Amino acid sequence: MANIQAIRGMHDILPEQTPLWQYAEKIIREVLNSYGYSEIRLPAVEKTELFKRSIGEVTDIVEKEMYTFDDRNGDSLTLRPEGTAGCLRACLEHGLLHNQVHRLWYYGAMYRHERPQKGRYRQFYQLGVETYGMAGADIDAELLLLTDRLWKRLGIRDKVRLQLNSLGTIAERLVYRDALVAYFEQHLDTLDEDSLRRLNTNPLRILDTKNPAMADVVKNAPELMAYLGNDSKQHFQTILDTLTGLGVNYEINTRLVRGLDYYSKTVFEWVTDELGSQGTICAGGRYDGLIEQLGGKANSAIGFAMGMERLLLLLETLDLKIENTVDVYLIRVGQQAEKVGLRLAEQLRTDIPTLRVQVDCAGGSIKSQFKKADKSGAKFALILGEDEVLRGDVGLKSLRDEQLGQQTLALTDVIGFLKKI
Repeated sequence: MANIQAIRGMHDILPEQTPLWQYAEKIIREVLNSYGYSEIRLPAVEKTELFKRSIGEVTDIVEKEMYTFDDRNGDSLTLRPEGTAGCLRACLEHGLLHNQVHRLWYYGAMYRHERPQKGRYRQFYQLGVETYGMAGADIDAELLLLTDRLWKRLGIRDKVRLQLNSLGTIAERLVYRDALVAYFEQHLDTLDEDSLRRLNTNPLRILDTKNPAMADVVKNAPELMAYLGNDSKQHFQTILDTLTGLGVNYEINTRLVRGLDYYSKTVFEWVTDELGSQGTICAGGRYDGLIEQLGGKANSAIGFAMGMERLLLLLETLDLKIENTVDVYLIRVGQQAEKVGLRLAEQLRTDIPTLRVQVDCAGGSIKSQFKKADKSGAKFALILGEDEVLRGDVGLKSLRDEQLGQQTLALTDVIGFLKKI
């Protein structure tokens, strides 16, 4: 009988891979904390209607990619394909948006049924950051400064570029939409199947096509910036001035539209040339209109999402040496040594809480246990046999520094010695 394997596109993260994930997650939390953002934890399953109303029924995500099923009560449920809708649902449900300001973040698995490839999975991990109740351009700038700081902390700032655009208000975009449809209707013979389908549902997405055969027709399309009012232009310019004043480089990309209907004004992406076609590692924007779309009162909102798999691929290009190794490996030989050794290990963990102690529980000769100690990456091996138990001492051998060599210490002195070094 064949072994059961993981579902295609839903990958395991193995022990040798998790240290890099933990390193990135630790820095992400530190940066978010330094800006005063609070964590919110959200369910992985939501009512399907939530995503149809927020993302839009005529989108690739809703039409092709969602994992949707009927539960035993006959309700249509969906594994979350993104986090913004669920976060907003939680805020509306618990009354967090009434005359309040919030800076929130969440982290977890998202699910989309699409063709798996490097950096793109059917179960993928995402960091999401959402802010509510702030209409000014300063919160837009803050999110960009926060991500800029994160790249610097992770050591990848020189590998990413910030691209910005403004979509204006919903009313301004509707006028632009009509002009765009009129333009593309004059070039129907050059549009591919996806673009023809989007023409009357989401024509701005045509600007984001990756089809090289459409490059010229997209290049000559009307630009949204010409349709923006003074308030939208001033909002965008304030962000640019802030970034310039603080030395953050950026590019204005007038074809940057984002894939979802609820965005307005600021949209942005952090992109890289290091990962081939999977070049976007972080993207977001302002979505003031979504709150009303989900039944709330008009309010301001802006956020971003970051794909962790792509971020990790980028970190791997740095060739970081991050290992999940232990500090002390305890070798025990004999029944009495096994009992005394467990007590010693527990005492070490109590008195030095940051110390990583691994006890050999598989047994075997001293030679075989030393091999396992070396493989564990431990800095020191503690050796406890029957003779050591009788004398009340323990052997300590440095596995990484020959100058420290091997010595014998009284059991009562081991904790002090390890604390010192």
